[in-house]
Amino acid sequence: MTKKYLPYIVLLAAALLLWYIRNNQRGSYPRTPADSEAITINTPPELDRNTQHIQYSRHARCRMECRQIDESEVRDIIERGAINYNKIEVDERGKTIPLEGVTHDQQTVRIVVAPAEGKLVVVTVIDLKKDWPCDCD
Repeated sequence: MTKKYLPYIVLLAAALLLWYIRNNQRGSYPRTPADSEAITINTPPELDRNTQHIQYSRHARCRMECRQIDESEVRDIIERGAINYNKIEVDERGKTIPLEGVTHDQQTVRIVVAPAEGKLVVVTVIDLKKDWPCDCD
């Protein structure tokens, strides 16, 4: 009788192992306050992480709505998110800085901000794990 159920037991054990690995694997995103404090050391001088003067572009608002990301999550990533230095862009409009992290509802996101005259403009909001259907321009 044990031989009859052995493949199911092995399959169940493999599924549980995969679930455990996915949920407990370390990533490049800050998960503890100590991790996020270390990130602020290398913050570019033009990036003020003060979230009292945030302005949202129309595109960012649309993306936030499509991807079910609210303002509190955006503020949290701005304050504690890791800067993706490989994605910083500079053009005639200025500099954009991508901040990445995990929201309180476990979405892995990238918030792209542009420092501008005493405020921080949120340019776009990206969910890095899920491709949401969205009809933004």
